[in-house]
Amino acid sequence: MYASREDIGYDFGDDSKVGNKPIKPNPNIDGGWAWMIVLSSFLVHILIMGSQMALGILNMEWLEEFNQSRGLTAWVSSLSMGITLIVGPFIGLFISMCGCRTTAIIGGILNALGWILSAYVSNVHYLFLTFGVTAGIGSGMVYLPAVVMVGQYFQNRRALAQGLSTTGTGFGAFLMTALLKYLCTEFGWRNAMFIQGAISLNLCVCGALMRPLSPKDLREKYVVRNDSEENQAKALSHSTETIKSNGVLGEEPEKKEEAANEEVLGSVQHIEIGGKSGSGKSMYGLSLFKTVSQLTVTVRKGFALWYSSYFGAASLFTNRVFVAFIIWALFAYSSFVIPFIHLPEIVKQYNLSRQDNVFPLTSIIAIVHIFGKVILGIISDLPCISTWNVFLMANFTLVTCILTLPLMQTYIGLAVVCALIGFSSGYFSLMPVVTEDLVGTKHLANAYGIIICANGISALFGPPFAGWIYDITQKYDFSFYIAGLLYMVGIIFLLIQPCTQKKRSREKATEEAQV
Repeated sequence: MYASREDIGYDFGDDSKVGNKPIKPNPNIDGGWAWMIVLSSFLVHILIMGSQMALGILNMEWLEEFNQSRGLTAWVSSLSMGITLIVGPFIGLFISMCGCRTTAIIGGILNALGWILSAYVSNVHYLFLTFGVTAGIGSGMVYLPAVVMVGQYFQNRRALAQGLSTTGTGFGAFLMTALLKYLCTEFGWRNAMFIQGAISLNLCVCGALMRPLSPKDLREKYVVRNDSEENQAKALSHSTETIKSNGVLGEEPEKKEEAANEEVLGSVQHIEIGGKSGSGKSMYGLSLFKTVSQLTVTVRKGFALWYSSYFGAASLFTNRVFVAFIIWALFAYSSFVIPFIHLPEIVKQYNLSRQDNVFPLTSIIAIVHIFGKVILGIISDLPCISTWNVFLMANFTLVTCILTLPLMQTYIGLAVVCALIGFSSGYFSLMPVVTEDLVGTKHLANAYGIIICANGISALFGPPFAGWIYDITQKYDFSFYIAGLLYMVGIIFLLIQPCTQKKRSREKATEEAQV
């Protein structure tokens, strides 16, 4: 079926007409159906991210069933988590062509298929394909649209909306851990995965709730945000000129593409009018030809937008602050994942298992993480607060906690540090907001796809690297120190680029004043 512009969720038309008319705010922006989008994204985070946080239950069952090494078996979970994020750039292409709703529904089916097929595997290597790859790709096809749609539907409450939706990760970690533990105990791990696959079909329902905005609504939102984006650009100190030049450079190819597409559809309509007097069979052929032509135009538009974002004149990589953001993402996510993987072993080494069994440290991170996302989102939405500054402060807090965690050898000390890790890692809810401020709403899907791809690489190799360091030193201390230092390098990149851009802007302003 032909996917309309509404399904694509992007605007390919001219925005100038909107600027000449008084803009009537859409009730679904920052309200109305927008909160259904938040609910949909919240459920997606429960079913996807929550399930991945609970894979430790299944990992124990796989170790007992297949009698493989811990390192080899752990790669099943790492693949699933990593691929969910790594496929982000390619999911951006699907969104450009098919829209968020269609992409999410297909992803829900693929994710459920991966869970169900994994219930019948005969060895751990098949799990790499069925669960790691199949379910991982399906998860990615639902996760990215869930984030993008929240960004499209919210204007003034973006940080709060993203914070509320991503709290599903913390809730899901509790719910899915309890559910999988119960299912494995009562029915065995194979039936548990089959049942979880059936539950995952609810992702299709979440995708169906992602009703696309009309082109008019997107144009109005884009026009309203122009002034605010320029002000935020100054606050973020990034290269506004780069983004604007990208837009200018990208307009001409888009206009040519639009003209070519209009010509194709016009010729089809001309043929259709001329063939109205023909037979019914001829009319059926013309109708089929029209449908194929419209689908071709949609694919061409989606691919053109995706290609221009990565390789064209409007490439995202010409934005130096965004490139620094990618480098930061390569080191950041592993610093959050490593404590979840290795804290139980650290607790065992410090003989704190009795206290940890009463209230696990990982549960402290998960609980406070929920509040951190909401509170940081509320703070970032305040008119006098810069989202970029909140984002940086949370990063500094997290990296400090990662570096100091090995120094804590009491349960109280570890609990305090874990609580700070959980709260500061709430900046994850600000990542889509910061990304949208850097590249704009139009390129959000492709840009955020790149960011979560970098996070996926970090999640895929971070925990095994920490385990490798432990094998060499027989201590987890160096794992946290190295992860923290690499994380600090990423933060330094975020600080250097805005300062450089600000200096260049001042120099250019001085030169223009002299002229």
